[in-house]
Amino acid sequence: MKRPENKKPFQIGTTMESCIDHYWRLKLETCKKALEKNDFEVFLAQDANHAKKIILEEILPGLSVRSVSWGDSMTLISTDVLDIFRTNPEVHFVETFDDSLSREERYERRRQALLVDLFFTGTNALPLSGQLVNLDMVGNRVGGITFGPRHVVITVGRNKIVTDLQQAMDRIKQYAAPINALRHSFKTPCTETGHCTDCTSPDRICNVWTITERSFPKGRIKIILINKDLGL
Repeated sequence: MKRPENKKPFQIGTTMESCIDHYWRLKLETCKKALEKNDFEVFLAQDANHAKKIILEEILPGLSVRSVSWGDSMTLISTDVLDIFRTNPEVHFVETFDDSLSREERYERRRQALLVDLFFTGTNALPLSGQLVNLDMVGNRVGGITFGPRHVVITVGRNKIVTDLQQAMDRIKQYAAPINALRHSFKTPCTETGHCTDCTSPDRICNVWTITERSFPKGRIKIILINKDLGL
C-alpha cells in the first residue's frame, strides 16, 4: 500500500529522549482531541516556559481580567506566571496560600477566590477519555473548577495522563495524595506507610472527589497540556 505523501514516518532519533518526547506528543494529541470533544479549550506546550507564553500571549488577550486567584498546583508554580499577576497593579490578586495568615483568614481568601475573573490550578489526573479527576481536602480548588470564576486555566504535566477513570482514582489515592500530605506536613497514616488506608485522621486530605466530564459553558475551562513531567 502506498503511503500518503503528507504522512511521513517518524524518524527514530539518536537519543532515547527524542523517542520519549515523540511518544508523549502522541498521547497529548489524543488527550487534546478527547478534551476538545468535551468542550474544553486545549493548548499544547513543550515545557513550563512555553505554557507561560501561551497564557500571556494566547489566552489572556481574549479575556477581560481584573481579578485573579489560584488553587494549589505545583505544575502551575513551575510556570512562574502567578508572579506577573501578583505585581500587576491593575489586577486584584487573591492570594490563597499566605502562611502569615491564620487558617480562618486563608479560608476566607479561598471563598473570595471563587468569584474572580480568572482562576488558575492543576488537575490530579487526566484519563485519555478527556475528563478531569480531582480529590481535595477543603474543596476550594475543585470548587473553582466547577463553578464561580468566569474563566479557569488548568496546567497539566504529561505524568497526569492515565488510561481510564479507575486508574485516575488509583493514581490519586496511592500516589498524589500521600505525597501531598507529606508536602504539607499533615499527620496522616499515608505519610508513614506510603499508601492510602482510607483514614479518619483530622488531617485527612481525601474529602471531595470531582469528575469534570465537560466544560460548561464551552471553553470556560482552558487546559494546557505540557510535554514534561510536572507536579504530582
